[in-house]
Amino acid sequence: MLVTRAEPHAAHQNPSGCLGRDRWLRLEQSRVQSIIRACPPYRRPPVTHPQPKTLPKAAAAAMATQTFLLAPPAALFAAPSSSARPFHSLRLVAGPGSAARALVVADATKKAVAVLKGTSEVEGVVTLTQDDEGPTTVSVRVTGLTPGLHGFHLHEFGDTTNGCISTGPHFNPNNMTHGAPEDEVRHAGDLGNIVANAEGVAEATIVDSQIPLTGPNSVVGRAFVVHELEDDLGKGGHELSLSTGNAGGRLACGVVGLTPL
Repeated sequence: MLVTRAEPHAAHQNPSGCLGRDRWLRLEQSRVQSIIRACPPYRRPPVTHPQPKTLPKAAAAAMATQTFLLAPPAALFAAPSSSARPFHSLRLVAGPGSAARALVVADATKKAVAVLKGTSEVEGVVTLTQDDEGPTTVSVRVTGLTPGLHGFHLHEFGDTTNGCISTGPHFNPNNMTHGAPEDEVRHAGDLGNIVANAEGVAEATIVDSQIPLTGPNSVVGRAFVVHELEDDLGKGGHELSLSTGNAGGRLACGVVGLTPL
């Protein structure tokens, strides 16, 4: 009887015919495992290390500015000389629970101007300057006046839609009666009289602490008015003495506005 040997399946044949069956199977298993490890999802992703974040240029500049502002004031500013304007201290707070740092700054001089016009030939310019929180210096030059004294006041409104009449009453935030500039009881807008010479020109410098250029009682947006007659400073006994100084009609007026130094 002839016996023939069955051949293994082609997928499992020993290609060389020189390896033992067990060794050949081990090689096949090793090759299959290598294929499995190399294919998703079994392949482990490569390990990557996070790169340090780079701030945008704008953010870096903002941080640099904040560092400058919050630095100790001694490192930023030297002590002011005796001739310099007074320095004031501001407090900057970065956020809740953070320490406040002091920043030393100097207050700037403020300046304003009013151009006086009217229905007559009277016209002029008024210039105001104020340093820090000190008094305001008012420089006045008016032309076209009759020689003599003329009432000069700051009125409440900067409204000239109806000429100088619509500027309203004297500026009076403290609800006082009319008086002289040096009186304790006076309107804040009571600035007394200006004196015109024989050529009709009046020039004056007034220093007053009740007409600031900033704050709740700022005169910016209000109006100066030059009057026809002398202001009796509230002492003339006239029925208008304690309201207007009986200074007569309004010759010219101008609204106060801030101007560059």
